[in-house]
Amino acid sequence: MVMLKVVAGLMSMGALFAASPALAQHREIGNDMDLCAASAKGPAVLVDVRGFAASTGSVRLQSYPATRGAWLAKGAWLNRIETAARPSNGAMRFCMPVPEPGKYGIAVRHDRDGNGKTDISRDGGGFSNNPGISIFNLGKPSVDKVAFHVGPGVTRITINLKYM
Repeated sequence: MVMLKVVAGLMSMGALFAASPALAQHREIGNDMDLCAASAKGPAVLVDVRGFAASTGSVRLQSYPATRGAWLAKGAWLNRIETAARPSNGAMRFCMPVPEPGKYGIAVRHDRDGNGKTDISRDGGGFSNNPGISIFNLGKPSVDKVAFHVGPGVTRITINLKYM
């Protein structure tokens, strides 16, 4: 009987954590621009991605908590938008909702041929705050360089894509 109560308690705690938007992870979402409209309450990030080298392939944005343990860690992203690369004048705009106000980082990848694989000689990428990247950091800037604050409303940022 005691064991059943413990299991039931753990299950209800699991349901509580699963329902918490702050802990929600791995959501593939569409690019819903209404979430960043003038009347939107947020929290969300309006991301202008500039510098597309081609109008081919796909583009992927992922948001991460701005912590050393989560930034660019496999499976630690919060929300992902993946869509066809269809820039206008070399730019595309995205609306990335986040669970709550706080510090985040955003990574962008332009997969020019849309094959789902990273080809460093062809594909482009970028990060929030546009930090410099080089072969020495393997294109992975520190969380300190990409972290930015998102308030309760809509925060605007620009990410400039870089290609090798």
